[in-house]
Amino acid sequence: MTTQTQYEFVPANEPHFTLSATLVPDEQRINFWPQHFGNIPQWIILEPTVFAWMDRFCADYSGGIWQFYTLSNCGAFMAPEPDDGSGDKWNLFNSMNGNGADMSPEAAGIAVCLIAYSHHACRTECDAMTEHYYRLRDYALNHAECSAIMHIID
Repeated sequence: MTTQTQYEFVPANEPHFTLSATLVPDEQRINFWPQHFGNIPQWIILEPTVFAWMDRFCADYSGGIWQFYTLSNCGAFMAPEPDDGSGDKWNLFNSMNGNGADMSPEAAGIAVCLIAYSHHACRTECDAMTEHYYRLRDYALNHAECSAIMHIID
């Protein structure tokens, strides 16, 4: 099963194209991190770091299943599933900037991945990690919940 979410993306001075996210099938999840992040120092800690940011920003988060997504611009991210499978919103609050938002699972995942990617890029000084951050940010800038995502990561 493939799930795609598409948002129109028109960068300045570029031809029009659609940036989309595709759900990674269960049988390909094992390859997700090494395939997309394997050339980045300490890539093995990215997944637990994303979990830690979600735990820090979301009082209701207590672990669970996450979905992996690839982007049509070669980016990648993960997003939590609600515990009950209803698609409910996640309430995130960033105590470092005082901003909070109720967000869809996808938007919450994008927000915490952006924070994790940014911190990992700074810590490792790895250009490839910085590229992953910007690929995901490009998707976030055209997401239906862009404002909420940007408030959380600001």
